[in-house]
Amino acid sequence: MADREHSTKPGKPILQLRDLRKSFGDLEVLKGVSLDVHEGEVIAIVGVSGSGKSTLLRCVNLLEVPSGGSMVFDGKPVPYEQARGGLFSSGRALSDMRSEIGMVFQQFNLWPHKTVLENVIEAPMTVKGLSRTEATAHAQELLESIGLLEKRNEHPVRLSGGQQQRVAIVRALAMRPKLMLFDEATSSLDPELVGEVLELMARLARGGMTMMVVTHEIQFARQVSDRTIFIDGGLIEEQGPSREVLSNPKSERTKRFLDRVLHVEIAE
Repeated sequence: MADREHSTKPGKPILQLRDLRKSFGDLEVLKGVSLDVHEGEVIAIVGVSGSGKSTLLRCVNLLEVPSGGSMVFDGKPVPYEQARGGLFSSGRALSDMRSEIGMVFQQFNLWPHKTVLENVIEAPMTVKGLSRTEATAHAQELLESIGLLEKRNEHPVRLSGGQQQRVAIVRALAMRPKLMLFDEATSSLDPELVGEVLELMARLARGGMTMMVVTHEIQFARQVSDRTIFIDGGLIEEQGPSREVLSNPKSERTKRFLDRVLHVEIAE
């Protein structure tokens, strides 16, 4: 996996978070996260389990409604308060915003009763109103680009885990998102299948895709991401250029985390 040329001139902010908070009952998981994500930037998000990394991504995509703070996406304030009491009950504004943010989960979440091609074209047709012909043409281009065009008529059960996750990424890309979120996209894969998914993610990064990546793959973060954020206890403990944060962290908490993670990687 070749190193990406890290950005020195980030584009305009595509996402702006200010004092973002999220509680589940009495448990406050995000305690005030402020962050700008710029166009073309790749941000790696690291931290121990339960630190709030996945919750942060789920709030950005409004799978979880924030408890406080503000979000601006592509220059427009996100009226997430309107989603309270029912997911996207306010209709179009929230739905349009969410359609421009792709998300890839730990589990592949492909529809088992649909073929690979049907999985990829469903959202562009139902959400964006593309014709079947338009959606299919774009889907086949994407599948060809990852070497899985010949699998288009197969059902997910006949694919390896790595192939299923690559199809899940393509399914998100079919919506032509402005921002891609990856939540531990390789954590459920067998070790020998991790590389093919990371290489696809690296290719997207080299192509200029704006990405927020929750990961424990420290080498991937060092080579591919522009900036690394270490979250601890629902707050950003440290952030900066990836090679600096991951090679010479300033925070003692970040150092302890990296020592543990790198020790495990070496042991494996």
